[in-house]
Amino acid sequence: MTNDKPKLTPRQQEIFELIQRTIARTGAPPTRAEIASEFGFRSANAAEEHLQALARKGVIELLGGTSRGIRLKAGTLRTVNETRRRDADESDAPARSGKVLPFTLPLPGLEQLVLPLIGRVAAGSPILAQEHVEQTYAVEPSLFARRPDYLLRVKGMSMKDIGIMDGDLLAVARTKEARNGQIVVARLGDEVTVKRFQRNAQGIQLLPENPDFEPILVPLDDPDFELEGLAVGLIRNQLLN
Repeated sequence: MTNDKPKLTPRQQEIFELIQRTIARTGAPPTRAEIASEFGFRSANAAEEHLQALARKGVIELLGGTSRGIRLKAGTLRTVNETRRRDADESDAPARSGKVLPFTLPLPGLEQLVLPLIGRVAAGSPILAQEHVEQTYAVEPSLFARRPDYLLRVKGMSMKDIGIMDGDLLAVARTKEARNGQIVVARLGDEVTVKRFQRNAQGIQLLPENPDFEPILVPLDDPDFELEGLAVGLIRNQLLN
């Protein structure tokens, strides 16, 4: 029998786990510079070399032209986590060391999420109201960093530098709270936008990841502002066809 699990060097495994942790925590992968800083590399080029090696081994996909253009592949994530889950069963050392334990991933076909795809959202109406649902998709839970509640079709290119493109389907977990730096879905009146969240004493900033777009400034007491959820994953339409 052929062993199709990717064989990673210790350093590649560490970088792969950093990518997982960053996506789970912020909704977006790390930049090359952040990877270099985390591991003490002299330049982002060293991080790029490791990422290229991971891409050649098929565990990630690299998107050109974006500083955070790194995607985890669902199938590879599942096989890697199966290995890590087996290792965790043999020893409780990861729990003691503070390392990230495997995500809970069902085998393909045993469980699927049925997620509504949200279209245009009317002002003052709950985002999951039936009239906003264009259709539903059945997808594997292993595609996401945590369990989402719905999909939102991305409009525009304001977040392209972290690999969120026009037409992508953003997986969103409902919440009314967010930490600085997380990718959120926010509503301003009858407009829903995807941005990076930043709160300070003056108010809330919704930050784009594209220099062609300006930040959105929101006063703390703005009645038109509502946080709708956190980005927990991203899929392309062709993955659902």
